[in-house]
Amino acid sequence: MRYPVTPDGRYFVVRGRLWRMANPALDPATREALVRDLMSARRAVRDAKGEPEATRQARARVDAAKRALGERGPVWWTDGSPDFKRRMARTTPYADWFAGLGKEP
Repeated sequence: MRYPVTPDGRYFVVRGRLWRMANPALDPATREALVRDLMSARRAVRDAKGEPEATRQARARVDAAKRALGERGPVWWTDGSPDFKRRMARTTPYADWFAGLGKEP
């Protein structure tokens, strides 16, 4: 399923909420390696159920991969705009754009 992406390419929208996109300045090979790391870390979280230390370590790997991708941590854009990650699109400067989408897929 493809989710709507804001006109500036900073966020995608799921159930009305903004989620930060990966940094588009990453070269394809780096991005691919980071996505592989992220997927591996997510599988490790799944497999660590019931093991607190393994779960903590796996979640730390997920966080590290997401930060390296630019999905968490400092924003990757340089124009000084604030981060609206996890906010409802209708309550942000993207409200008019989001309303114009009609029904979200």
